[in-house]
This record gives sequence, structure tokens and C-alpha cells, in this order.
Amino acid sequence: MKVIKWDDATTVRLQLWDIAGQERFGNMTRVYYKEAVGAFVVFDVTRISTYDAVKKWKMDIDAKVNIPNTDEPIPVVLLANKIDLVPQDGEEKGWGKTAEEMDQFCKDHGFVTWFETSARDNVNIETAAKSLVTAILEKVHNVPEEEDSDLINPASPPVPVQDGGCCK
Repeated sequence: MKVIKWDDATTVRLQLWDIAGQERFGNMTRVYYKEAVGAFVVFDVTRISTYDAVKKWKMDIDAKVNIPNTDEPIPVVLLANKIDLVPQDGEEKGWGKTAEEMDQFCKDHGFVTWFETSARDNVNIETAAKSLVTAILEKVHNVPEEEDSDLINPASPPVPVQDGGCCK
């Protein structure tokens, strides 16, 4: 659970499920996606096979979940994780993809945007979450008000979150 104080009147509670890219969960994804209004697809920059699987996971999300009461796909943000494990200077800089390549990949495959992240070092995690919430709010506000009341409730109290990052 991740709680974001969006503004004075709005607290956003994100419930995050990690299916770890495991093929064995492929037939259960509909259960994990139930009532989702946004998603992250994460790949490991140190394992190119996880990048190769990104398109499959995005297609799975698009096929199984939409913004409630619409045929619109939910917003999905792509995260290039573990940037703390790749060189950041010298000749071998980066992990093999340029920003321009990633921007085009996102455009071609319907991702809202992408971020280089490090869950371990907490790099771009908050920024990525805020970007996803912004995209969700933009989509949900296009749904007639009486239909989206269960999706976002600004008066809802925040759920307590333990300190310590994502992986305790």
C-alpha cells in the first residue's frame, strides 16, 4: 500500500500487487487486475529478457482491464528498474536504451510514460507514482461522476503505511 497526499482535499491510496513477471501467474492475472485503474510494468535493466517481456505484459493488461464503465485501457507506466546496478559514467554508461528509444517504445505500445528507477535507492519511485496517479485522475474524470465515486473518494482517511520502503 502506498499513500500519497495529493492536495489538501485528496489522499490517494495505491494498492500495489507484484506478480514478479512469473509466467505461472499468467492465468491468474485477471484476479490481480480486478478493479485496477492503473498499472506499472517493471523490468530489470540488468536482465534484457525482462524488457523483452514488457510488450506481453502490456498486451495482457490491455486485454483484461479497462477504465470502469468504458472501453478505454487503464493508464500504464513503464519502469526501468535497478538503474543503481548499471554504470552511470564512463564509456559503458547506461543500460543499452536511449531516452529517445524508450519514448518511442512507450508511444508505440501505449504506455503513458517511462522512468528509470531504483527501488533499492528510492530513485524516481515517488515521481513515477505521481505520474501514474495524474494519468488515472485524467482518465477517471472523463467517467460520469456517479460512476467514478467508488474509484476516488477524497474524504477517505489514509491507510497507515509502515516506513522502510517497498521491500521489508
